[in-house]
Amino acid sequence: MQIDPAFPVPAVVAQLQAQFAALGPSSSGLPSPSDPFSVLLDAVSSTSTSSTSSGTSTTSATSSDTGLTSASVEPQIVSLASAPSSSSAIASTSGNGTSSTSSGSAIVSEASKFLGVPYVWGGSSPSGFDCSGLVQYVFAQLGVEVPRGSVDQSEVGTSVASLSQAQPGDLLFFEPGQNGAPPGKPGHVGIYIGDGKMIDAPETGETVQVQAVPCTPIAIRRIAVPSGTSGAASSSSSAVTTAASTSTVSGALGSTNSGVQMGNVSVPLEYAGLVEQASAKSGTPAPLLAAILYNESRFEPDVVSSAGAEGIAQFMPSTAAANGVDAFNPSSAIPGAAEMLAQFHKAFGSWTDAIAAYAAGGGAVEAAGGVPQDGTTPAYVAKTLAEAGLATGS
Repeated sequence: MQIDPAFPVPAVVAQLQAQFAALGPSSSGLPSPSDPFSVLLDAVSSTSTSSTSSGTSTTSATSSDTGLTSASVEPQIVSLASAPSSSSAIASTSGNGTSSTSSGSAIVSEASKFLGVPYVWGGSSPSGFDCSGLVQYVFAQLGVEVPRGSVDQSEVGTSVASLSQAQPGDLLFFEPGQNGAPPGKPGHVGIYIGDGKMIDAPETGETVQVQAVPCTPIAIRRIAVPSGTSGAASSSSSAVTTAASTSTVSGALGSTNSGVQMGNVSVPLEYAGLVEQASAKSGTPAPLLAAILYNESRFEPDVVSSAGAEGIAQFMPSTAAANGVDAFNPSSAIPGAAEMLAQFHKAFGSWTDAIAAYAAGGGAVEAAGGVPQDGTTPAYVAKTLAEAGLATGS
């Protein structure tokens, strides 16, 4: 920094310059010690950028976030009392956007459970999500209630300066410019997973997926979740239905407090007996049936998908009627799903193809000569096999 010679240099400044010059050149990459003004300005700047607020906004204004209709979804007041608000609760990032904390890892892990779920405008459950509905649901499973719309979500937590400083689990906000969001406000949100990628529910016709961060976010926020949580749902969140009891414990997916482990899925006690009985009667492995029910509905007996599939086993009405199944009655739907899987196994000779037929239809498996290699079916089959503890091709 050069000082205009037209202005006299105060004696104290001249003294500082002389003292700094006597220190010699710096090898640390910091500003030259002969320039006290740069040092002082940098110190002020560093202090300013390192102090972040613990964002506890309680705004309840509605937003026009992608997929959000104020008529169908009531915005919520943020409640972060159960989550650490201090930035000291979050481990420092390495600056390359790929470091992680236990909090961030829990967020990414929970979000990844919903890969392949269809985008539904205004959706906020595993039967279908829009972008902010996915974010709200994921955090609810981890015990933190956040607002419904992306505009309100962009005001909670702590601010992250840039994508290079983002950690997995941070929320990235964008302004698509076509969904009625106020100018400069976010209309889309994704969950950062590191390495320049994020999980989001993009748009109609798409599914929850991993994709590259499309452009520079207009805001990045970090919301910590309570330590030790990994899918434990908040009982206070009105956005969470009966699937709020599902969580991850000791590697098992499902209910934590009262469940029976089958494969890698913990089945709620109220359905465990039905699963075991249906398995014994049909010959369908209980862990496989549990994995199907978990992936189809998260054990929600009343869910309806955007395609019209109904109940805990997600039967289409015509299929349920043809098989004499009451889709919304678990004591009918669970045995019905087990029997259908057994029939597909008999027809195609493997549980791998049976899962594919359950997801895509027997006709699609027959036409493909195995698992159809299009759409979300391959990922669904692989995920279900892993959760059931079965090998590919079994």
